Amino acid sequence: MCTNNLETTDATWERAVSGTPDGQGRAPGATLPTITEREAMPSVLPVAEDPGAPRPAPGAPSVLGTPPAPGTPPGAGHPTGHTTGPTAGHTADPATGPATGHTAGPATGHTTGPATGPTAGHATGPVPGDYRAAFNVARLAMAVLDREGRVLDANPALGALLGTDPALLITRSAADLADLREDPRTWREYRDVLGGRAARLRRTRRLRRSDGHALWAEITVEPAPDSCSLLLSMADISDQRDLQGRLRHLQMHDPVTRLPNRSLFFERMTRALEAATYDHGGTGRIGLCYLDLDGFKAVNDTLGHRVGDRLLGAVAQRLTDCAAPDGHLVARLGGDEFALLVRNSTGTEQLCDLARTVLAALQEPFDVGGQRLSVSASIGVVERPAAGTHTTWLMQAADTTLYWAKEDGKARWTLFDPERNAHRMTRQALSSTLRPAVERDEFVLDYQPLVGLGDGVVRGVEALVRWDHPQFGRLSPNRFIPLAEENGAIVPLGRWVLRTACRQARAWQLAEPPHPLVVSVNVAVRQVWDSDLVADVGAILAETGLPPHLLQLELTESAVMGSTGRPLQALQALSDMGVAIAIDDFGTGYSNLAYLSRLPVSTLKLDGSFVQGFRAEEHPNPADETIVEALVQLAHRLGLTVTAECVESAEQAERLRRIGCDTGQGWFYSRPVPPDRIQAMITCPAPG
Repeated sequence: MCTNNLETTDATWERAVSGTPDGQGRAPGATLPTITEREAMPSVLPVAEDPGAPRPAPGAPSVLGTPPAPGTPPGAGHPTGHTTGPTAGHTADPATGPATGHTAGPATGHTTGPATGPTAGHATGPVPGDYRAAFNVARLAMAVLDREGRVLDANPALGALLGTDPALLITRSAADLADLREDPRTWREYRDVLGGRAARLRRTRRLRRSDGHALWAEITVEPAPDSCSLLLSMADISDQRDLQGRLRHLQMHDPVTRLPNRSLFFERMTRALEAATYDHGGTGRIGLCYLDLDGFKAVNDTLGHRVGDRLLGAVAQRLTDCAAPDGHLVARLGGDEFALLVRNSTGTEQLCDLARTVLAALQEPFDVGGQRLSVSASIGVVERPAAGTHTTWLMQAADTTLYWAKEDGKARWTLFDPERNAHRMTRQALSSTLRPAVERDEFVLDYQPLVGLGDGVVRGVEALVRWDHPQFGRLSPNRFIPLAEENGAIVPLGRWVLRTACRQARAWQLAEPPHPLVVSVNVAVRQVWDSDLVADVGAILAETGLPPHLLQLELTESAVMGSTGRPLQALQALSDMGVAIAIDDFGTGYSNLAYLSRLPVSTLKLDGSFVQGFRAEEHPNPADETIVEALVQLAHRLGLTVTAECVESAEQAERLRRIGCDTGQGWFYSRPVPPDRIQAMITCPAPG
């Protein structure tokens, strides 16, 4: 409906007379604006939104989607109704009061209809020209799109952002302008927004201006309200992106060597594994050299951390020079640990060549602050197919191989060995389950006879522990005793062996009173240090009822010789209790004969290596027999008995008997057997 200017003017007059403020906010009775004032006023005045004011009907054309046709008079087509041209306006006569005549003047934008409040008579909806002005002067780069993704209109900010005239962007594809086709996922979501199946698309893209300059932009595409068109906006985030890049560089690089740090290395390694797995153009393999500087801690301790840091920087530079020709990634993983990642490796030989090159480069002296320093490195080398390989496994394998290199003597590289690793994994599995195995009674004892060489009578037995492992079957002591000594499980295991052996010896004593057997039990030196061995032995003897003289404890020569303090006191207390003490594997350790006379020892067990020379009857070694004979005579003069281990033939047994050895133990007499087999040997003399 067109505006009735006369009615609007009358309404203004009525407000002025009745005391209601007019549209300009003048108080009642104030002088109305003159023609000059009205001509200087903007065509549309800002009006606060009235909640009760009528709103545009749903489905009304969008302002940006329906620009006015060329030649249309200003103000035509407003949804809320506009004046139809110059209107007659009232003039005010200062002498007589309200104006009584009409005069031509510009349209004031007043509307018809009943007054609803102070804003009655003003426009109740947006003015298209103002939205278009905002669109054109906005600093945010924007464009209006149709449902096919073509640009209908673009503001100057978009042209400035892309370095072109915005008029040249009309009918262009927004997907090309915003680089939305390269990523299949982005392209699919963009098509969903165009088709009305999604509400918004937001992506960050690297765009290139017409002058070749690149920039980062945040792209947003979403439907325009109450319109069939869409709004594309681009925000230049290059500065923010550059700042993020600098912060990420600081976060992902080592401040001392400027190399990638552990986080970035794992990120790159993960990408390399994925790329090598799915990229059919590469070798599908990956390699890793994991190195650690030998003795670097001494540099920090003696010369200070400042010199140590400069040395690390020099090492990093040499590693970078070694890796540069083939573009391998070099990273500092922490401390003095570095890694070189080989993507698309050609095989183990390539990794081994790289390890040799690195070792040779690091062996050259370093000049650090006027000081000439030399370092070496141990390197673990791993190379394998990328498919099925995980970063965790790769680093574990590299770390294990590095440990092997250090264990083998340092200043060398070692290649990953699956068999050696399987053995290590088995050791780890056994070590971690030793203590629970004791609680689950997975261990058993076999016994090997100790036979008198003169009469062939079984004088005693040695208890030998076995592990009936649920996965690996029956394991001999050399498979798990060293592990038990390392992790401390030897204490509960040794206590179980001692109790079980004493209980069995007491059963034999009760079954065959005329033939008491001495039971010999091996004791680790850690049992003396980590537990109260004297108290344990006393409690077990009291519990089982076994006389102390029927128990013999065996300790290795290296554990007994040189014992002072608590170990020596424990041995002396056990001897005073009546328990026999034997030195096992005598002749292979310290052999401190002067100290031997001060130990509470009753038996020497000669190591089997002395008996091996007795095997060849046709070519006897006189030196072996001379040494054994001298040891036997020495032991007898000290009041000790002698047991020879590893007796495997009658000839050996006879020669040992001739030189005065007291008892023998070995497969010639019997292998280790269950306790029920020993019962038959007690009354029947052994062979020989």
